[in-house]
Parts: sequence; C-alpha cells; structure tokens
Amino acid sequence: MLKITTAPHLQTSQDIRGIMRDVLIALLPAAAAGVLVFGINALVVVLTSVAACAAVEYAANRWWFKKGNTVTDLSALVTGMLLGFNLPSSMPLWMILIGAFAAIVPAKLCYGGLGKNIFNPALVGRVFLFISFPVQMTHWPIPQFMHIFNFDAQTAATPLNILKHLKQGSQAVLPSISDMFLGNTGGCIGEVSVLALLFGFGWLLWRRIISWRIPIFYVGTVFAVTGVLWLITGDIRYHPVIHVFSGGLMLGAIFMATDYATSPMTMRGQLIFAVGCGILTAVIRLCGTYPEGVSFAILIMNAFVPLIDKFVEPRYYGQRR
Repeated sequence: MLKITTAPHLQTSQDIRGIMRDVLIALLPAAAAGVLVFGINALVVVLTSVAACAAVEYAANRWWFKKGNTVTDLSALVTGMLLGFNLPSSMPLWMILIGAFAAIVPAKLCYGGLGKNIFNPALVGRVFLFISFPVQMTHWPIPQFMHIFNFDAQTAATPLNILKHLKQGSQAVLPSISDMFLGNTGGCIGEVSVLALLFGFGWLLWRRIISWRIPIFYVGTVFAVTGVLWLITGDIRYHPVIHVFSGGLMLGAIFMATDYATSPMTMRGQLIFAVGCGILTAVIRLCGTYPEGVSFAILIMNAFVPLIDKFVEPRYYGQRR
C-alpha cells in the first residue's frame, strides 16, 4: 500500500550528532587561540564548563525529567564549549557549575530539550552569571601570548571598556587592529581572536551547517550603524572596525545567532533577525552603561523568532494575500 507522509520529503546523511560534531570542530581554533592568549587557565575554564554541562544534562534527564541519555548527541558539549568561551579565564570553577545548571536545566530541558528551547542556552548561562556575579564576569586577565603556564592575576580593560569610558574627542590607548584581529587583547576566552573564529566560520559554511546570511547581516548591520556615526562625528568611539573586531560580536554572530532552534527558518526571517540583532547590539554598546550588547541582543531577538516566522510565513499556492 502507498504510504503518504507530510512534507518535507528530504533525505540527508546529516544527523544531530554529526552537526554538533562539526560545530565542536569549528570551535577548536578559537579554543586554541584562547589558550595561547590567556594560558592554561583558559583551558581549565572551558573543560570545566563542557564537563559541567554534560554532567548536569545527564543527571537531570535521569533523575529529574526521567528521560534517556541525551548527552550522546553532543549538544550539551557544544553548550558547554560556548558557555566557556563567554567567560573570562579567571572565572572561579564553582561559578561555572552554576552557569552550566542555568544553561541546561531552565534554558533547555524545561522547554522539552534540544530543538524546543526558545533562548540560546549558553547565552542564558552567561547572562545569569553576569547578573549574579558581575565582578567576576568583568575581571579580564592581561593577555600573555604564548605564555601557556602564566598564572598572573593582573587585569586589563577590554577595547569596548576603553571606548565606553572615553569622553568625546579624547584619545584612547587601544590595541592595534592587528592585535584585535589575532586575539592579543583582553576579553572572554573564545571571543578575542577574530581570525580563529573566521576559520570556524569557514568550516561551518563548507560543511553546510549554517548559512552566511545571519552572520553577514548581523556584523554588517553593526558595521553600518557605527560607521555612519563615525563618518558624521569622527569620534573614535564609533569606529566600525573596532566594534566588529572587539567584544563577542563575531562569536555571537557565527555560533549563537545561527542556532537552529532559536533563529528563524526562512531567508527573509533570518534577514530580519540578523538586522534586529545588529541594531540592538549597536544601541546597547553606544547608549547603555554596559559596554557589550551581543548576549542581550540575541536573547531579545530569540523571543521574537516565533513572531518573525509567522510574519514571513510563505503563502501557499493559490492563497489570497
């Protein structure tokens, strides 16, 4: 007998585990760069975050939600990696455990698990830690490039922190563009090296894991907004290249704004989502008291994804507008 099923009728060799494995591979260059810049402490933070997220998901599914073992799909490891990337290398380990719990249980499992969550789990964990422990989350160790076993606790301001505290017309002692591109600046572990993140971006595009639309339009919107203000005022606080190369913009645009479950499904929807993320990031950075706006911008736009999908829902053939 003929079996009829609903569309789409697609066959692919990709599965969840394979997709997550490719994302983990794409994150490796940024992880290596973080260790080269911040030393062994960065590796300890990232590994602790990965292990904590995997352990929390396994324990919660087994003893709380009474589900099977979902750690084998590798999504918890991706969440742990991204959470670790969004932390300073000086983060106390016990705080990382709290962030892992916030990222896995309320942000993911309480919604039903992978694919059903509304907000990006890693960003929920990061924002929860920032609200709960703002001092530790804004403690930026001085970059010690190639000094892997350096345990110096001295701190330095990030480029966005320097820009935020500048007065109009004043001069800033900022890292060079090349330092920001390579990663020799203060910041979170996985966000400092634009070059390493671009290697990961290239891998994801080659493997067809993500589309170029959200990252390009997200970064392009931030560049356009800050660039217009820079051309009008000439103020270095609005320099578009500095805003693109500093902070978590590249990390967020490539690895977190493109999350399947929390981003729109259509091309038009992805364009609206990316532009919204870019505008919110620029507004928070330039007008808010907090120098960074990527995490908040993506989470705010995550909440609008169902409305965006409904607004750009394709019209069926023959259906009147």
